[in-house]
Amino acid sequence: MERIIGMTLWVATAAFLALRSPVLGVQRPLAETYHWENVEIVGGGFVSGILYHPRQKDLAYSRTDIGGAYRWDARKERWIPLVDFLQRPDWNLYGIESIGLDPSDPAKLYLACGTYTNEWGGYGAILRSSDQGRTFQRANMTFKMGGNMDGRSMGERLTVDPNQGKILLFGSRQGGLWRSTDGAASWSPVINFPKSKAQRGIGIGLVLFDPRSGEKGKSSKTIYAGIASLTAGLYRSNDAGDSWMPVPGQPTGMFPHHAAFDSDGSLVLTYSNAPGPNGISNGAVWRYDPKSSAWKDITPIRPAVGSGFGYAGLSIDLKHPGTMVVTTLDRWNPGDDVFRTTDGGRQWNSMRTKATMDSSGSPFLKWGQKAPKFGWWMGTVQIDPFRPGRILFGTGATIWGTDDALKVDRGQSANWTVRAQGLEETAVIDLMSPPQGAHLFSALGDVGGFKHDSLKIAPPEGMQSNPLFGNTDSIDFAENVPSVLVRVGRANGAIRRGAISRDSGQSWMPFDREPAGSRGSGHVAVSADGKAILWSPQGLDPSYTLDDGKSWNTCMGTTSSMEPIADRVRPNVFYAFDNRTGEIAMSRDSGLHFEIVGRGLPTGESLLKSVPGYAGELWLTAGKKLFRSIDSGSSFTAIKTIEDLRSIGFGKAASGRKYPTLFAVGKIGNVDGAFRSIDQGTTWVLVTDSQHGYGTMGKIIGDPRIFGRAYLGTNGRGVLYGDSLKR
Repeated sequence: MERIIGMTLWVATAAFLALRSPVLGVQRPLAETYHWENVEIVGGGFVSGILYHPRQKDLAYSRTDIGGAYRWDARKERWIPLVDFLQRPDWNLYGIESIGLDPSDPAKLYLACGTYTNEWGGYGAILRSSDQGRTFQRANMTFKMGGNMDGRSMGERLTVDPNQGKILLFGSRQGGLWRSTDGAASWSPVINFPKSKAQRGIGIGLVLFDPRSGEKGKSSKTIYAGIASLTAGLYRSNDAGDSWMPVPGQPTGMFPHHAAFDSDGSLVLTYSNAPGPNGISNGAVWRYDPKSSAWKDITPIRPAVGSGFGYAGLSIDLKHPGTMVVTTLDRWNPGDDVFRTTDGGRQWNSMRTKATMDSSGSPFLKWGQKAPKFGWWMGTVQIDPFRPGRILFGTGATIWGTDDALKVDRGQSANWTVRAQGLEETAVIDLMSPPQGAHLFSALGDVGGFKHDSLKIAPPEGMQSNPLFGNTDSIDFAENVPSVLVRVGRANGAIRRGAISRDSGQSWMPFDREPAGSRGSGHVAVSADGKAILWSPQGLDPSYTLDDGKSWNTCMGTTSSMEPIADRVRPNVFYAFDNRTGEIAMSRDSGLHFEIVGRGLPTGESLLKSVPGYAGELWLTAGKKLFRSIDSGSSFTAIKTIEDLRSIGFGKAASGRKYPTLFAVGKIGNVDGAFRSIDQGTTWVLVTDSQHGYGTMGKIIGDPRIFGRAYLGTNGRGVLYGDSLKR
């Protein structure tokens, strides 16, 4: 049986055994076999790169800015995640800066990993695989990468010599050009590559070997590199990288985004005057003939003053000379486009104006409108080398594909469908599972949030609407009247940033008003009887409403660092933890007044939860520790079995027990992961394994109707749900 790492559908392999940690005296937790898979949303984030392998049919890869890399499974018609094995300490590697393919060996795959170049982002790493990403080996680098930074759809930065597969080059943002001569096991800097100030931290955006400059088994002599320079963005080496010079006659005022060789040996490049995906005002497409040193402008349409944009994605059909596609980038009016030519760029056809869009695979792509947009943040496009009519392109939210590209050449429309199945890239902010109605509600970044009646299909109605949020930041339900739901978030324009539902999320009504000075976002809570709503908008003291948002008043005795929650039994009782002072406040009059009832708790990042069915019972994560109160916050007991805690939630009690099951994300016995306790935190079992860390596990909750089920939120790999195989 082949070893599969990183599949969305998986079975944990840890045995139900107590193991001693390498740290002397620390007991590793028991582990229980769980089955995890994604809650289906399909897409949801920026797909920054797509590559087809030129020699193996249906072998394609995609990369995302915060959600890892994927391989296409043609049999299942789904993308398979490849880096789910990355654990919390390696969270920064989940953003993929570049993908490298060996044109002569379809088994080889290389990933340049690193999300941020900020002060708090760690160094990057290059992963190498000899089995198409089923397993990897790792080479740590001494510089940072920027899979989620400006210019992330440029490339590819990581490239394999087509004549000698052991030679690779990588163009970094901050550390210059690097070379490997042993198949990416070790790397060293290319000393003679010209040093220049990296514009906006972009550095070397693309590297490309000329396959005609070498022969099989020997290194290619001619190499091109694109840097973020508006005066000389394209460099060339004719001696395998020992020396470099700017290419004469090149365009100025812009720099290359993508480059590829045509079948006649000429080099085609897309240009923009900024790295993107935003802030671009000019761009072009040029062809360069190395034999004659001649440059030719083959730009489909030129940006205009006031409606500027650039060019980014590029793909050439080598089996049909003169056929290629390019994408615009940062063209908001009338929208980004894919342009196609079959005569080398003399005449181009817009594929957007000849498109029918089927978003049924990801209904949220309509964004509350009658039809979806063709796309935006279109930094990558690829023609299938084995099917000339098939084209894929990535956007800020999904992958679109068509098999009808040849129809456009005849003036007909092409039908585009969502091709992102299996690729889940949402960032999870909050999760909720009421005891009736839909089993799961999610609050997400960039794509609002969803009501999942079925976990296995993307919600047909799309995002929660009326209002439609860009981010949904907090959600809650009334424990004793669970058909009452509330949510708050962020939205543009005059849209109200809070709403209530009294039919289990089937319909929503925006609040008539917001608290004075509100900027939206923040935290929301609803009383157990659904009559009182407390909202602490971003940067403000909490406010309460007793009339579903028609009027708001400030909660007396609160501060802007408090996020109120409702007692899950007593209708008039709310609690709030002040993460600046370590104090617990309580309200007995539906939020009108709060008084301090407990002190001396850790300050900083925290999460306060009240227990369903148990009046006055609270669990608090603060100072990375877990605390429990059974007297409405007057006193707390530290739960010493868990360390470095980040999230906690409740689910259905185990058979023969009354107290809800606890789920937690953190560290126990020096093991990082997701855990479950059926005995009020006395003992825990690990429900994830070492091959499935998902980079960053965030929110976790249980299902009140299904024992053992957990919903897990990640920062870039969407929402996952897990069930014990012992059920």
